[in-house]
Amino acid sequence: MPADIKLKLTPSERRASVALAGLFAARMLGLFLLLPVFAVAAAGLPGGNDPARVGLALGMYGLTQAFMQIPFGLASDRWGRRPVVLFGLLLFVVGSVVCAQATDVYWITIGRAIQGAGAISAAVTAWLADATRDEVRTRAMAMVGGSIGLSFAVSLVLSPVLVGWWGLSGLFWTIACLGVICLGVARFVVPVVPRTQARTMQAARPREVLTHRDLLRLNFGVFVLHLIQVSLFVVVPALLAKVGGLDARELWKVYLPVILVSFVLMVPVVFVAERRRAHRGALRAAVAGLVLVCALLPAASHGFYTLAVALTGFFVAFNVLEALQPSLVSRVAPQAYKGLALGFYNTAQAAGLFVGGALGGWLASHSGASAVFIGAAILSAIWLAVTWALRPLS
Repeated sequence: MPADIKLKLTPSERRASVALAGLFAARMLGLFLLLPVFAVAAAGLPGGNDPARVGLALGMYGLTQAFMQIPFGLASDRWGRRPVVLFGLLLFVVGSVVCAQATDVYWITIGRAIQGAGAISAAVTAWLADATRDEVRTRAMAMVGGSIGLSFAVSLVLSPVLVGWWGLSGLFWTIACLGVICLGVARFVVPVVPRTQARTMQAARPREVLTHRDLLRLNFGVFVLHLIQVSLFVVVPALLAKVGGLDARELWKVYLPVILVSFVLMVPVVFVAERRRAHRGALRAAVAGLVLVCALLPAASHGFYTLAVALTGFFVAFNVLEALQPSLVSRVAPQAYKGLALGFYNTAQAAGLFVGGALGGWLASHSGASAVFIGAAILSAIWLAVTWALRPLS
């Protein structure tokens, strides 16, 4: 078969890729909707004025997600992708309903734990791998990665609007509805790969993945990135409301232009990195930008416009890193262990979400927002040193 034919997605592969990317996007939108407004919207609930409790509620999802990611992936190998993904989505919906009916931050924390227990990222990634050939799998994975980045951008704009219409409870009901939509997509839209057609992979050897130095560096990177993301959003919404005189319903006026500008600035960086195979250089530049932004945030946070500019810089770096790191994992991982490598990568990401919420909340409650920013700057500087040891792609 000619090479140009081989590199095209078949109708079945395209359907699976689009459906799974949509499933990922809808589920991640349900998670991200909470991030931009929770620190402000929860203030009216018992326990909502304590940054440590707010941070724990935000991060609890990541804790249970980190514990359940590998078990769900292994279960999908044994019992099939669809049943495991459906069960995980059902847990996500149940957790969302618990949050919607919560009368205090404690019950929201419990609901978030149930949400996170439905850890389907590794199973969905494996489902996509089953449904695509090796030659087009990176392209299919890129569709999923792009959908996640887009869902985060949409959540930043949509979340304040939804809270303004229906309040925090209504936001959680919206998240539950998104989970139900995902259930329908997983049940009726994504094609099943028969067991006889699924790829036969070598026995997974966790030790080879866990001791691979470049994979460890990338896992550390995604852990730090999402730790910083959540810890910043423990304090940034309240700061925007304070210095800009905005309430939760009006935060979209900041998030929308910030996201639009950051995407415009991010796209050329990713394009050049892919075209020139300059992934390491782009990664280092983005992490260096993150160090600079976090170091400037203590001063920038005292003014509305300076804070908005700093947020724009953060999202440029964040979006570049979100696009580059999963691609690097798939390129660096040994062919036989790509699924396992992505499972550990997703686990590190979820752990970062939890630690970011808990640590950001603790720092904010004991030392204020500046301590969160300084801590983020120190961690990103350590990450920059770690990225310098990444080996060139072969």
